[in-house]
Amino acid sequence: MNSRHESILEKPRAADQPVAPPPAHQGNAPAADRAAIEQPLFAERETTDFRRRWTDVQAAFVDEPRRAVEQADALVSDVVKRLTDGFASARSALERHWDRGDNVTTEDLRLTLQRYRAFFDRLLAM
Repeated sequence: MNSRHESILEKPRAADQPVAPPPAHQGNAPAADRAAIEQPLFAERETTDFRRRWTDVQAAFVDEPRRAVEQADALVSDVVKRLTDGFASARSALERHWDRGDNVTTEDLRLTLQRYRAFFDRLLAM
């Protein structure tokens, strides 16, 4: 890659590098709760595909900057859509339990609220 463009483009984050440090209030949660809260936002296969696509976009910038930016916009839109679809699905599943009168325990609700809090904190840390 041209060094002139390297300062413009970020290298993709390594797969093992965290998005943001966990909030301090999660440090006291039991290990099982932390594992449930800190589950990845995407399956490993999806994450790998998103990173591959980003690498392709970034590499294309040198030859076709405008097209690369258009592709970056489309990729970010895809990621955001996938993220919102996943949360809508999880919310719908919880609502179905409530609508059927299933016994949703306080523990289930506590873990759900912790997942929302962790996700909310990750969004604000970006």
